[in-house]
Amino acid sequence: MVITPELNYDQLTIAEATLIQQQLRGHLNLEPLQIEAKTIAGADISLDLYSETVYAGLVVMSYPDLQPIAYSLVKSSTIFPYIPGYLAFREIPAILKAYEQLPVKPDIVMFDGNGILHARRMGIASHFGVITDAITMGCAKKKLAGQYVDPGPSKGEYTQVTDKGEVIGYAVRTKDNVKPVFISPGHQMSLEDSLTLALKCTGKHRLPEPTRRAHEYVNRFRIGTLTEGYHEFDSRTLF
Repeated sequence: MVITPELNYDQLTIAEATLIQQQLRGHLNLEPLQIEAKTIAGADISLDLYSETVYAGLVVMSYPDLQPIAYSLVKSSTIFPYIPGYLAFREIPAILKAYEQLPVKPDIVMFDGNGILHARRMGIASHFGVITDAITMGCAKKKLAGQYVDPGPSKGEYTQVTDKGEVIGYAVRTKDNVKPVFISPGHQMSLEDSLTLALKCTGKHRLPEPTRRAHEYVNRFRIGTLTEGYHEFDSRTLF
């Protein structure tokens, strides 16, 4: 299933949005990763909670060495309300525009948000993956659904997040004695794949490098130190 950048969710009711999530779930693919990834992008947005303006971006990095390649930034708008469990409807149209700006698409997109770790198994990473046929995963700062036992205090320790008897992701300690992040597959990868990728993308910070960089860049865009559009890194670019 592939859509166009003109996607507009603004006029949907919550009932209609729920139906879309249920329909998209039928197209979800959680089979093991079928490619050897060479690039991975982090995707994120920046906005005031009740603002209509959205700053969206992706930062593309080589994998597994995580060297910066390019970034894409877009300023857009939305009037879809802020409702937990439905954030994809606020964020995806803008992120999709930034994604479409990339002349070469990354092998994997990691979202600052959830994949199947969601009450209807359709967080932003899963939603985006299904509608674009991209390989995606989620790395969220907060748990959106399910239950888990706190992982051990050391970097790299993790526990399963379960919901109604189903494993839907992992609570992963990415830095010693710091709150875990919540990892889950989005589309076209398995639970185990999402965990492996998250651990390989973890550096010295709490957030994995792709989403940490995306978060940094959309916020720099928002305050005006970066400009809209597609940009490639070179030896003179500070990252």
